[in-house]
Amino acid sequence: MIKPNKFLFWFLKEKTELNLDNPSTLDMYVQQVVSRGKTADVKKLLKTVDLQKFQESLHRLNRFLSFEIRKFWEDYFGNPDFAAKRNP
Repeated sequence: MIKPNKFLFWFLKEKTELNLDNPSTLDMYVQQVVSRGKTADVKKLLKTVDLQKFQESLHRLNRFLSFEIRKFWEDYFGNPDFAAKRNP
């Protein structure tokens, strides 16, 4: 369980905690952080979420992320099709 940053998750009720073991909750958390978060938020995300789960989430979110954000993570992982090859 994680307590989300209120500036990023203003739409959640006070004292809400997120269960990142749930894929849909993880996807919502990842999408909001990589789209709207600051460097500190992304660092927290990368420390909180297992790298493989993070990549799987990015793959599921691919069509919902802007081109710039997709390109950044593709470059970061060094493969434009990084998640698809892990999950055929």
